[in-house]
Amino acid sequence: MGLSACNQVAPGGDNGKDGQQAAAPAAANQNADQYKGFVFTDAPEAGQPFQAPANMAIEVALDRLGFSSGVIDGKATRLDTAALKGFQLANNLPETGKLDDATKQALGAAAQLPATRMVTIPEEFARGPFKPDLPKETGKQAGFDHLSYRNLSEALAERFHTTPEMLAALNGGPGAKIGAGTAIRVPNVADADVTKLGKDERGWNQTLLTLGVSPEQPQADRVEVSKSAGTLRAYDASGKLLVQFPVTTGSKHDPLPLGDWKILGVSKNPDFHYNPKLFWDVSDSKKDALLKPGPNGPVGVVWLDLSKEHYGIHGTGEPASIGQSESHGCVRLTNWDAARLAQMVKAGTKVVFKA
Repeated sequence: MGLSACNQVAPGGDNGKDGQQAAAPAAANQNADQYKGFVFTDAPEAGQPFQAPANMAIEVALDRLGFSSGVIDGKATRLDTAALKGFQLANNLPETGKLDDATKQALGAAAQLPATRMVTIPEEFARGPFKPDLPKETGKQAGFDHLSYRNLSEALAERFHTTPEMLAALNGGPGAKIGAGTAIRVPNVADADVTKLGKDERGWNQTLLTLGVSPEQPQADRVEVSKSAGTLRAYDASGKLLVQFPVTTGSKHDPLPLGDWKILGVSKNPDFHYNPKLFWDVSDSKKDALLKPGPNGPVGVVWLDLSKEHYGIHGTGEPASIGQSESHGCVRLTNWDAARLAQMVKAGTKVVFKA
């Protein structure tokens, strides 16, 4: 088996022993003030009641509860069915993959929330900085000081767990104007509580806010990745299913290494050592490069290093590709799901890869 191209994360980041950090009460107000430029406030609804895409409400509800379908786009797909089945399993319900009455009841208050809401874009969030000329090809990203979002639309899409195309559709089409102070319609994903942010490492607090991920997450005892189902599940010490995320796992060139592994460390906003020799689809004549951190980097915002050499679990700058394409051997999630998982695990957490 060829080496996976993923495990080239440079030293640095948080390889600590605890994915959950408790914010001291004295720091709560300081955090609220420091990060207020990344807090989206509600804007008034205007005109007639908005009709959201048919499947968006259930995608939003499940996303809030930790059962992700990847990008929220309102389309009924196999990823939505898988998310429903995961939620049903976690709640001891028949795994029908359908929104039946028992499932609606188990969803509780999340099922009563509107699919979308109006928010005002904060000035600091709108400033970026953005990298409009950032190449998509990994080897060409060297030399950039940060692998940031390319524009405000891309940043907003990640913040609300959707795509730029869906954001445009929710706001009248591709010509919709966005900018600081603009009121826009977005999927009604949960907000991160700035008062709960802990010690900041490599800009991680800002990353959580820009992805709409709460710093407070339950502790996972075991992570299980299913190649056939295309899912990652995290369980607590009692065996209860906590969350489920869609993933992309390996390819015929770099297959998922089935077996029992463990997490060696958690690197947040990591640098990436690009080594062409580990990419089967890149010429070995290309030069090595150290790529700076950023959500559009090869491993997104987080790298979970595994005891299987050259393999890890990480984010991606292409969230719409999750569940739709192959990887270079590692396990890829959307950046927001990867960040959420990073808050749940630590060095020593068990990982199982199964067929």
